[in-house]
Amino acid sequence: MSASPTIFDRNLLQRRQQRARALGPATFLLDRVATELGDRLAVVLRQFERAVDLGTPTDVLRRVLMESGKVATVISATTGIHSDNKLHVAADEEFLPFGDGSLDLVVSALALQFVNDLPGTLVQIRRALKPDGLLLAALIGGDSLAELREAFAQAESENEGGVSPRVAPFADLRELGALLQRAGFALPVVDSDRLTVRYKSVVDLMQDLRCMGATNILNERRRTPLRRATLQRLKEIYAQRFADADGRLRATFEIAWLSGWSPHENQQKPLKPGSASTRLADALGTREIPAGEKPRP
Repeated sequence: MSASPTIFDRNLLQRRQQRARALGPATFLLDRVATELGDRLAVVLRQFERAVDLGTPTDVLRRVLMESGKVATVISATTGIHSDNKLHVAADEEFLPFGDGSLDLVVSALALQFVNDLPGTLVQIRRALKPDGLLLAALIGGDSLAELREAFAQAESENEGGVSPRVAPFADLRELGALLQRAGFALPVVDSDRLTVRYKSVVDLMQDLRCMGATNILNERRRTPLRRATLQRLKEIYAQRFADADGRLRATFEIAWLSGWSPHENQQKPLKPGSASTRLADALGTREIPAGEKPRP
């Protein structure tokens, strides 16, 4: 079996997240996601005894879960100890320390997009869940920061003779749905939200990314500093293409939502082909056309 490609420098990710906490983290995106995740969990008609908050960079999601009254115990699992939760486990999202069938709920907010082996992580989560246990996660989607990606590509092409990877290749929704199925989740659901944030300048956007701990951690990133001429051209391109009438610049964030259940015999099952008791043609009030027959004019 071949090893999964190492796309992200996860040691650098930890250092960037530590720097973000020292700078004073920009948490508006994470706060929004945590609130939405709490709302989504609220419509699930059951209680959860033991939950793990996997990789979420702050304690905001754990607090939302505890305030919801739907979860008895929340364990924080992150690569570094930056939680005020006494129930904390130092854990890499790629190597989970939980036994099979030991958890009722796994949640994660804006962390799994930086996992090198996302299929493997999803398999580990599914195994750690009890039968009928739930995974509910949000991660950065593939259309995020499309404006910055496009402006960087042209600016570098013009000034540095080539394009280096600057924005992570986040997964799209179809890929995520397939990964949930491959990992063995039942009733998988994938959807997305889009958030447009407006900035005074590209520098302000890049500062927010720095304070999110979300700057470039790609292994194939260019190691040399960004040239002043490239940065200036980046500013010009971004302002030309992605500015509103008032001069403020748009930046798009796509939030991809994943949910899936550990299989259980009492869960809903799809009907077998041919088991329907009513014809679709009758329900639509139309005539069924046999295979090979052409529609009448």
